Amino acid sequence: MIRNAPKTPDAPVPMTKPRRPKTVPLPSRQDVLDFIRSQPGRVGKRELARAFNLKGTDKIALKALLKDLERDGTVQRGAGKRFARPGALPDVGVVEITGTDIDGELQARPIAWEDEGRPPRIFIAPWRKGELTLGVGDRVLAKLRRIRDDAYEGRPIRIVGEARARVLGVFEALPDGTGRVHPTSRKEKADYMVPKGEGNGAEPGELVLCDLLPGRFFGLRPVAVKERLGRMGAPKSVSLVAIHANDIPFQFPDEALAQARAAGPADMAHRVDLRDVPLVTIDGEDARDFDDAVWAEADADPDNKDGWHCIVAIADVSWYVRPGDALDREAFKRGNSVYFPDRVVPMLPEDLSNGWCSLKPDENRGCLAVHFWLDKDGNKRRHRFVRAMMRSAARLTYAQVQAARDGSTDDVTGPLAEPVIGPLYRAWAALLAARQRRGVLELDIPERKVDIDADGKVQAIRPRPRFDSHRLIEDFMIQANVCAAEELERVGKPCMYRVHDQPSLEKLESLREFLRSMDLSLPKGQALRPGQFNLILEKVKGTPHETLVNEVVLRSQAQAVYAPENIGHFGLGLARYAHFTSPIRRYADLLVHRALVSGLKLGDGGLPPDCLPKFPEWGEHISNTERRAAAAEREAVDRYVSAFLSDRVGAGFAAKISGVTRFGLFVTLADTGADGLVPISALPDDYWQHDEARHCLVGSRTRRVWQLGQPVQVVLRESNTLTGSMVFQIEGEKPRGDRPAKTLYRGRRPRA
Repeated sequence: MIRNAPKTPDAPVPMTKPRRPKTVPLPSRQDVLDFIRSQPGRVGKRELARAFNLKGTDKIALKALLKDLERDGTVQRGAGKRFARPGALPDVGVVEITGTDIDGELQARPIAWEDEGRPPRIFIAPWRKGELTLGVGDRVLAKLRRIRDDAYEGRPIRIVGEARARVLGVFEALPDGTGRVHPTSRKEKADYMVPKGEGNGAEPGELVLCDLLPGRFFGLRPVAVKERLGRMGAPKSVSLVAIHANDIPFQFPDEALAQARAAGPADMAHRVDLRDVPLVTIDGEDARDFDDAVWAEADADPDNKDGWHCIVAIADVSWYVRPGDALDREAFKRGNSVYFPDRVVPMLPEDLSNGWCSLKPDENRGCLAVHFWLDKDGNKRRHRFVRAMMRSAARLTYAQVQAARDGSTDDVTGPLAEPVIGPLYRAWAALLAARQRRGVLELDIPERKVDIDADGKVQAIRPRPRFDSHRLIEDFMIQANVCAAEELERVGKPCMYRVHDQPSLEKLESLREFLRSMDLSLPKGQALRPGQFNLILEKVKGTPHETLVNEVVLRSQAQAVYAPENIGHFGLGLARYAHFTSPIRRYADLLVHRALVSGLKLGDGGLPPDCLPKFPEWGEHISNTERRAAAAEREAVDRYVSAFLSDRVGAGFAAKISGVTRFGLFVTLADTGADGLVPISALPDDYWQHDEARHCLVGSRTRRVWQLGQPVQVVLRESNTLTGSMVFQIEGEKPRGDRPAKTLYRGRRPRA
């Protein structure tokens, strides 16, 4: 036998049974979602296919499944077509150091965070480069790795942006010549140490601004006192804390102050004379500047029977603040005025904001005015802008105007009731009818007012009243703002729009899931309009769920911003909208005034040439300063309220749950509007499941539910006047105490 002899063509070939491919079932939506959630970073289609052993046409089915998950907001896609659950952070991103934990370790938040709810916590790994150390306020490019559902580790790569914010706190002297600084920010849990020779003469109890020093002493980060700001507890110290904590510029450069002092009356060049028109300003009792005036009369045009001719006149700030000058640079830096219970940090010096740009009664003032004509149903027929000279007939308050409308006049409103106030209300009735037809999102979210005496002490905290006179001015201003946006489009000039996007698909789906739990529905598959939200709000009006539904609908909305690209204003139901009516206190309005002056050739003070490429950057900047101001105002009110209630620790209060998180409940007191936290440790002993869709905590053992909007009785346990934070517990409930918090998302335990 010859081995390895070649086979002849006719030799029979042995038959082998073909191997059948092993069938691999396609993963379900939940399988894919669970895998994505289990990974520390983002995953791509290749990793998913490998994990589920998918090949060939199965990959096509996987791609379709991923598109479906992305479309309904269950996952989000990042760079390189890599997927993560909604709210996941990128592998590398810019974060801001926000505070320290009780061990002095730094924590951060992502800069780009637009999802609902709180961003995940980021623990910053130790980092030092030469003499540079990280501190609160630093912005850092960091490599991010998820370590559990709600937390990431950040490894710094480099510091980006401007220098860090300083540490603000209260100084305490120690016997050995060193000191401690107790931070005013509730985000910072650890004190700072002041080494010998670094106290700058600070005395105990003083507010101090400090710079971070490298290294650590006995576990604490060292600081050097750079500025002494007066004693904590002195009048206006609360707003001073909010100003410094949020890096709000509050001292004007000498050059800007000198320019404001040198200002004088506007001349009549390019101006229409409106001094015989009885325009009036209508503001709150505590208003410090008057930048808008209104007037209305029946339209004399026989083709517009029962129609109206209205004027909104706005202080001509563009006449005084020219592009690139000292006032303009400082106004842009501030972005807007900031209003505290005891003071205002104005965008412009008082010589302008309370002087030449304030529409005071019986004084000639330059203005930019818009005439608009309405038909009897409130539809705008036409409008016209003019640069003018006006003379206010009266400075009125909302309460005065409402009282006059209701038949109770005083010495000021009596002569104006019929010729001025009456026509304003009748013209507003037409505007209101148009507003209701258009469908404007009508959320009922009450505001609170803090009354402060001359010594800086809180006398009362009460709901801010809201009259029809408020709504009248609001609708007149909205109409003027619409006219401004339309006019700039007509003349082809850049416009800084006030835009408000529709709610995201993810937020809408979350809202629908919540509403279904209450037997309410939000339509799908059609263009969404504000009126559809209003129908839901109307259904729950007067029911125990009214506050809850208002809160959840509010949280589903996008945030309004400034931008040169127009996407409309969803909340107001408007195709185009731009802020025009408050150039004293908003830089965006000043830009709109300048664009109108340029486009209509109304004289000096228009836009600088070739400024269009800068509009996106400007819009982002003034949107950020607006958010900064809102945060500072909110923090100041919180500190005042905490001081007001500090002597009532142990007292009981009626409240409603205003926020539900995995670490506890936020509650709002009924009588003062004060906010505070009921931590998980203060709830009865149970394993509390955080149900995000239903905005509630559910006890695994007891099945008890704590839900957003639920009325509760609470007891004040702690009121920290330094940080403005308050801690409560549920009245009549035995708290768990100091045992570790036990919470999870519904249906699964958090991973370690």
